[in-house]
Amino acid sequence: MLIIGKKPLTISEIVSVARDREKVSLSDQSIGLINQSNSRLQKLLKAETPVYGINTGFGIFSDKKIKVNESNLLSRNLILSHAVGTGPVLPVEITRAAMLVRANTLAKGFSGIRVEVIETIIEMLNKEITPVVPSQGSLGSSGDLCPLSHMALVLTTDEKDLDEESGFAEFKGQILTGKEAMQRADIDRIVLGPKEGLAINNGATFSAAIGAMALHDSRYLVDLADRSIAMTLEVLLGCSGAFDERIHFARGQIGQIESAKRIRESYKGSSFIDSTDSIQDAYSLRCAPQIHGSVRDTLEYVESIIEREINAATDNPLIFDPGIAISGGNFHGEPVGLAMDFLSIALCELGAISERRIFRMTDGKLNGGLPPMLVDSMDQAGLNSGMMMLQYTAASLVLENQTLATPDSVHSLPTSAEQEDHNANAMTAARHTAMIIENLQQILGIEIYMAARGMDLRQRVQKGTMGSSTKKLYEKVRSTIPYSAGDTYWGPEIEKTKMMIRNQEL
Repeated sequence: MLIIGKKPLTISEIVSVARDREKVSLSDQSIGLINQSNSRLQKLLKAETPVYGINTGFGIFSDKKIKVNESNLLSRNLILSHAVGTGPVLPVEITRAAMLVRANTLAKGFSGIRVEVIETIIEMLNKEITPVVPSQGSLGSSGDLCPLSHMALVLTTDEKDLDEESGFAEFKGQILTGKEAMQRADIDRIVLGPKEGLAINNGATFSAAIGAMALHDSRYLVDLADRSIAMTLEVLLGCSGAFDERIHFARGQIGQIESAKRIRESYKGSSFIDSTDSIQDAYSLRCAPQIHGSVRDTLEYVESIIEREINAATDNPLIFDPGIAISGGNFHGEPVGLAMDFLSIALCELGAISERRIFRMTDGKLNGGLPPMLVDSMDQAGLNSGMMMLQYTAASLVLENQTLATPDSVHSLPTSAEQEDHNANAMTAARHTAMIIENLQQILGIEIYMAARGMDLRQRVQKGTMGSSTKKLYEKVRSTIPYSAGDTYWGPEIEKTKMMIRNQEL
């Protein structure tokens, strides 16, 4: 059971709730903070002073005073009017992650809402009701207004309680209206009070949730890349000198030191490494610690940003003791947007160097005497194309990643009649990172698949011993995908390798 408010939320906890369906509850401390904040809001409602989003309109309409008895309608209208997303639906795990992050944000006790709102989100997580949320339509400021509004449609209602205004949700494998899904799960929908609509949909929550899940997957992928290059080194009869710890300590880059260590440990005991007279390899082999290590260093930086964001109070205004509302811009997704752009660039490089290793395994002049395109037999070369098209696919994905890694946070268009004149584009940046990760899973899958085949061919002409870790990687692949001599339908086998990576089985 994850208890919100006992300590800062972590990325691993988000993954446990989003993917593994861990249950969630609110700490007593958080409930106390939320109730105190709501009491401060009630004081503000009794005053005549205009407070943004509580007794005024939103955005360009912030100078329009709203009657106190219309505050509930103001919150409901905000959700209805802002749920205008489009595009493919976000994966269930992303929406669940965002729901948890939003609940954690609101539990900080700066938003003025009732505890029932947060408890409803938590109950939806525990009973596995997932709002259907389109992936496009957010600028990342004022936060992820559009996707958060789609989420809010499911858990909120009004006196009309119309089915067609309740959004959609997935429940027990079915897509239902939000109203029906909540009824089946026996969860009461909430009539929003003052500021509660703005509290729910104001913050870069979906952007941060995608970022958190991306970081978790990226950690696995960079570890796997270190093992992948180790097996490729064996196939290509590489040199160990470039991985000597003295070289890496001389430079002092932390990620580089770590990757070099992991690569050394992966091929430890191999008789294929240093088995030729060669003294140094091409950059895609020799400089792997420097490149993989730079990705590791990037992950450290990005993780620090995302971990702060998932524990931040991000709506506007924020309410402080003894009853002061302060308008600001914590909803702005710039920190997340920049971090996701940086992560995208790093992961793009991880895929690019992997593709170069894939290429070297297919080139008969560069692969240490193996058949070109790793065909089974030179007698069948031409009749069989071998691994030729796998390198094409990897190259295509690398090129796509290079486009996807073009920074999104540098692009901005003004909205709300220039009131919101600089937007973060954080959601787009995060979505592109997720797309790069999916492509990278395939690229690394191709390298590992081809390295396994390369090892089969290498053992024919040079019997030897694989490294302890690379042998386990090879055996895991071969336990699922047996060797095929001649050309066959490679596609399903490559997909199997990708799925093993996606499920973190390698």
